[in-house]
Amino acid sequence: MDLNLTETAILVVDDEESLRLTFKMFLSREGYGPITTASTFEEATELVENQEFDLIISDIVMEGASGIDLLRRVKELGRQCPMVMVTGYPNVSTAAEAVRLGAFDYLAKPVKKEDLLRTARMALQQYALWKERNRLKEDKDRYQRYLETVFRSVRDIIITVDPDMLVVQMNEQANRWAAEAAPDLKEGASLTALPPAYGALAADVERVLADHTEVQEHRVEITSDEEDNQVVLRISASPLEAQQGRFLGAALIFRDVSRLEFLEQRGQRTQFHRLAGSSKVMQAVYTMIENVGPVDATVLITGESGTGKELVADALHGESHRRNMSLVKVDCTAIPESLLESELFGHKKGSFTGADRNREGLILQADGGTLFLDEIGDVSSLMQLRLLRFLQERTFYPVGSDQPISVDVRVIAATNADLRAKVQKGEFREDLYYRLRVVDIQLPPLRKREGDLAALVQLFMERFSKRMGKPVSGISDQALQVLERYGWPGNVRELKHVMERACVLCKDTTITSADLPPELCAAVQEGEGAAIGVTATAALSAAVAPAESSEEEAERILRILRQTDGNKAKAARLLGIDRSTLYRKMRQYNMEPPETV
Repeated sequence: MDLNLTETAILVVDDEESLRLTFKMFLSREGYGPITTASTFEEATELVENQEFDLIISDIVMEGASGIDLLRRVKELGRQCPMVMVTGYPNVSTAAEAVRLGAFDYLAKPVKKEDLLRTARMALQQYALWKERNRLKEDKDRYQRYLETVFRSVRDIIITVDPDMLVVQMNEQANRWAAEAAPDLKEGASLTALPPAYGALAADVERVLADHTEVQEHRVEITSDEEDNQVVLRISASPLEAQQGRFLGAALIFRDVSRLEFLEQRGQRTQFHRLAGSSKVMQAVYTMIENVGPVDATVLITGESGTGKELVADALHGESHRRNMSLVKVDCTAIPESLLESELFGHKKGSFTGADRNREGLILQADGGTLFLDEIGDVSSLMQLRLLRFLQERTFYPVGSDQPISVDVRVIAATNADLRAKVQKGEFREDLYYRLRVVDIQLPPLRKREGDLAALVQLFMERFSKRMGKPVSGISDQALQVLERYGWPGNVRELKHVMERACVLCKDTTITSADLPPELCAAVQEGEGAAIGVTATAALSAAVAPAESSEEEAERILRILRQTDGNKAKAARLLGIDRSTLYRKMRQYNMEPPETV
């Protein structure tokens, strides 16, 4: 396999500077890179914990811990990259220990240039082959998980049978249907266990098994023992074939059309759980939540800030069999990085300064229920690694504990970041991305929810007028036109703040243009509503210039924090931004809360 030399990350560990520089020079001149060096076990360990390497070349004899200790630590971290051990004092015991722990090769000093380069190339080629095989296996496994998720969650009833008409698999809809209509039908049973009234289903499968051809969709009336209980089934059946044309059996797919038509006649929903809107894109979101909610698949919710990702998490939990258990929400940006690990996984007494008692982490609090990780795209690489292990094994170690804890938790994550782009930039682990994105629910921005704005305006107006005890009952055509022409960079959250402000300022029963934020009206008049990122609630504090500098932005944020006595939630509302965005900006400007907090 050809190697891309410029994309081979190599770590050289040796306490002799001359050898580190010599190895780096040899490898760099050969075209390998980037080359990283470390002089101690501690320095090397920190690098390995936070970076991915394609090859590690380490001296065995170092001050303090040895290269064997480093090899052992690499394996404990689950790293698969090859390690080449170097020593000036070769002996059978150290060689045997290195091989036992999985070292790729063993070089004795003085190391010749050609020996180093030959061994490095062989190790990297083997690692590249391993990664390719592993990638293909992961792709296959991921595809299989997608198929299984679709199979379980679709609304149609699906039953697969082998050439002898024995049931191989039934999706959840099929199991629910069989529990009422055909109790004897289960995986391993013959399809002939169907009641006589459902003979058309067995007949279709027999045709497929005999002819190896598809039975086109058709509709059949089914009448049970009670004459007044008649349903119409929409049925189709198809052959199942593996590679090289090997015949596996048949797939039977059917649906109760009478029930479906009843639901379609019921009309589109304007609300679903705490979500609101009747647009086509939101109907698709509601359907996705209904399909995915009952399945224990990990879900990644994506969308711009303010689109309602937390509400989708609430709805998924409400649709699941875990609805009566806890839904634990974690804002990954609201908790300082130094405390996030302890908050999630818990800690043992004495595990660090200030840990004066055992603490139960949020993951354990969610046992049996759902864990919602908001703003997952902003966690550190080390936390990404810990979350990956937890998702893979559903076990974790509290900080300071060597005893694993197993939990039964459904994980839902959300982000407004483009995780795929972060993966390509190396800012987010690809394996964690696919672990989180078993099912992806994409929330549309408000500007793409055609017809929803007027309904949301009415909903918020009724909610806030009732809360404030004000008789606000309508909105003028001109005010509604302004809202409809604005670009809503803050989405539904921004609209909510605008309507709260309008209800506060409204002097009569009707909201007018005068009750809307001045900069919002100005943006619409200038035709820049979609481009200006100034949110409406900022008008409660101060107007913001579109070309605001970093210094001006930092000064404004600090001023609002002082104004709210350090209340970050209130400050975020006044600034018209999400609370997680406020935390990011405070870190960006190295900003401490005001002394009055």
